[in-house]
Amino acid sequence: MIKLIGAGFSYKTDGGAVDALRGVSVEIERGKFTAVLGRNGSGKSTLAKLLNALLLPTEGRVLVFGLDTADGQNLFEIRKNVGMVFQNPDNQTVASIVEDDIAFGPENIGVEREEIARRVAWALKAVDMEEYRHSAPFNMSGGQKQRIAVAGILALKPAVIIFDESTSMLDPKGRGEIMAVIKTLIGDGISVILITHDMGEAVEADRVIVLGEGIVVLDGAPREVFRSEKLPELSLKPPIAASVAMDLRERGMPVGGVLTEGELVGELYRLLK
Repeated sequence: MIKLIGAGFSYKTDGGAVDALRGVSVEIERGKFTAVLGRNGSGKSTLAKLLNALLLPTEGRVLVFGLDTADGQNLFEIRKNVGMVFQNPDNQTVASIVEDDIAFGPENIGVEREEIARRVAWALKAVDMEEYRHSAPFNMSGGQKQRIAVAGILALKPAVIIFDESTSMLDPKGRGEIMAVIKTLIGDGISVILITHDMGEAVEADRVIVLGEGIVVLDGAPREVFRSEKLPELSLKPPIAASVAMDLRERGMPVGGVLTEGELVGELYRLLK
């Protein structure tokens, strides 16, 4: 679906060029949930912007469904297929009524009126916000606003949606709402790329890519990545359940490798029954 070939990006500053990404070569499969982890400054958000051509690589190539992002003639098709939900939901709101906000994208790519109405209804249902169709976004909670932002991207019918730190400004309830939406999207066959620093969110992914200083440091299934001894070097901690299990093992309790709270409860039940 997406292929980076030695891709890099440098920002120009008064002091010269600063490398945000260097020689990144990865392939992201269609229909998968991919999480990208890394501390601040690791290059996560720069990578996200390369994936839908908001930024163009200063070295290497980025191919989206075989289309080179560096070719200006491909940009419209790429951005139709790769939607992005940003960190601050307020920065993504363009209308004072929810249904108008969701219709904005399809209107701008020339979708017919009847089809726009169908897409708005479908997108609202997908994020469980149907009852808010005629509401004002500015009266909503952060999690609700972010769900409306997701609906606006869904109405474009993209093949993949990138969530760029989209839960970082939300409270636990709002984060839970967005993660529930992500699971629904994956169940509907939409590919999801989640840029995050939250290990608990990344646990749900099919694949985890960890960036450090602009390069790929770890890449694999969550259970494999979160066992790596490199995590402390990258200022990343294992998910809470994995950390608790590790502490229990150090205290002599033979708890198996777990990633989620549910798995931890299951292990403790097995040992204590």
